[in-house]
Amino acid sequence: MATNDSILLAASEISATNMTESLVANLTFTEKLASLPAYVWDNRDLFILESRIIFTSLALIYLGAHAALRRPPSANPPKKSKKGQEQRGRDEDREDQYVHGLMPSDAILLPILAGVVLVGLYYLIKWLEDPYLLNKILRVYFSFMSLASMGKLFADLLHFLTGFVFPTVWRARDGKLYHIDSSKRGQWSIQSNSADQVWDNKKNTPLPGWGSEWKLSNATNTLLWEIRQLLLEQWTVRLAIHGIANETFKVKFNDILGVVLGVGVNLIYYITQSTFLSNVMGYAFSYTSIIIMSPTAFATGTAVLFGLFFYDIYMVFFTPYMVTVATSLDVPIKLVFEGPTKASMLGLGDIVLPGIFVALCLRFDQYMYYYRQRKLVPVELKSEDKSSGQLVTNTQTQRMVIKPDYVDPQGKWGDRFWSTTLSKMLSPDATPALKASAFPRTYFHAAMIGYFLAIVMTLIMLLVYHHAQPALLYLVPGVVFTVWTTGMMRGELREMWNYTEDGSLDTADTIVEVDGNGNVIDVTRNGTGDNKVNNKPQEKQTTEIKDGKTRNADLTDQKNPIPDEVGEKAREANCKRRPSRKEKSYPVFLFSIEAPTSDRDGDS
Repeated sequence: MATNDSILLAASEISATNMTESLVANLTFTEKLASLPAYVWDNRDLFILESRIIFTSLALIYLGAHAALRRPPSANPPKKSKKGQEQRGRDEDREDQYVHGLMPSDAILLPILAGVVLVGLYYLIKWLEDPYLLNKILRVYFSFMSLASMGKLFADLLHFLTGFVFPTVWRARDGKLYHIDSSKRGQWSIQSNSADQVWDNKKNTPLPGWGSEWKLSNATNTLLWEIRQLLLEQWTVRLAIHGIANETFKVKFNDILGVVLGVGVNLIYYITQSTFLSNVMGYAFSYTSIIIMSPTAFATGTAVLFGLFFYDIYMVFFTPYMVTVATSLDVPIKLVFEGPTKASMLGLGDIVLPGIFVALCLRFDQYMYYYRQRKLVPVELKSEDKSSGQLVTNTQTQRMVIKPDYVDPQGKWGDRFWSTTLSKMLSPDATPALKASAFPRTYFHAAMIGYFLAIVMTLIMLLVYHHAQPALLYLVPGVVFTVWTTGMMRGELREMWNYTEDGSLDTADTIVEVDGNGNVIDVTRNGTGDNKVNNKPQEKQTTEIKDGKTRNADLTDQKNPIPDEVGEKAREANCKRRPSRKEKSYPVFLFSIEAPTSDRDGDS
């Protein structure tokens, strides 16, 4: 990122140096306007080239932002069995550990580190005179570094295609919604006047639409069901090296295939040095960076972007460092777009840096979607204060925040295509997951519009001045000001300022105080905090919902541990237990891939 932060270049041999000078300065405005269509036609190759830049950058940000969606702190984890909840919690923790949250100090550190690396590369290039050796070393480095990014990009692309071939639901022409069940290898629908599942004996294939009634041989039909099971089921991968690693994680067949494809593309790129494959690696870097990087909060994201905003202006306009490094290095730190007679390039920083802010806007939209669904249930807090030596019972009527359950909207593109009519494509409601995926995207759309206008302005300045432009000069104000202006017009600046992804908002059983209009004015107690109510930490609290049901018997200990005497007996029994003659073994080295047992296997 430091080597190419924000450069949109079209200089000398790869730029519009041969653009016609048809718009003569002495022409009147009307004459210039009349000659504009001819000017655009004469330079159509250049405008097609710049349109590719705009489309590619917008597509990468759009896809990366949607792939970066996670459960917002305003929603509870989805309800599952006890084992499912534990596994879900482990999966969420594992996903979050790969997310890098930026800090306010990064607004100063990132420009400094970027400048150090950029200046170092500049003088290294000058010292080597010929950057061939440096390019070769950096190609090897980026080939290894891009394996995970390429695997992620190809795996998600395969998941996307799999969803279209093997969706879980589809809608027939008569409006009936069919569900495809892999365990029983059939398709069923719900009767309009009841909740019973009706199996359709004519639809025996795992395909949607007209393919559901294909007359296939038993062997072919069984093969299709096996392929569907192979592509959709999750495998458990276990890796254990004694004293070094002990990891367990979930993968699908497409994930493994994506890594294999990534390795193949890297090998071909290293051999051929193809510009197209270099761009593919740049796509993967940008896509994955938007997923794993988070500004954490709007204030932090704004500060970081403006720190790099000033860095970008200085390095492009006042030093030769940025342009020299970007044009000398032939490595996937930029996207190169070639036309019949011209070419142009866009640094990955111009996509990633605004992209992580746009992705934050999309997650904030999802946060507000669940935030508006929360319920404030009246509760009574009864406390017994023993600090004064006498029992005093106080009853306070407040509200408890009940969060809605989270529904994962990812991976539903195929279901939306097959189960939604064209008129409802933007607001699908066939399943709860599709309905949740259609949450309002106010801030995301505002940020995308701001980015689009800013990148267009960057290209206009490039064509007017025929000089490399610091894209962040236009992208940062275009994205940041658009988002904050949207929050001001909607009266949600307070929510934007308080929103954070550091985990402090992800609380349970929060007690709040509300005004006469039902608006929250103060948070009295957070379920995962220090559990203080009205600054009385020594009080025992009991929370009762007004319908008579007890929500929490003891707010000082939400996990309801076993009584002290039971715990003491358990510890004594554990201490007196004699060690077994045959101690439990541990793996020195273990690598395994385990597939789940299907219901059909259990029935057979």
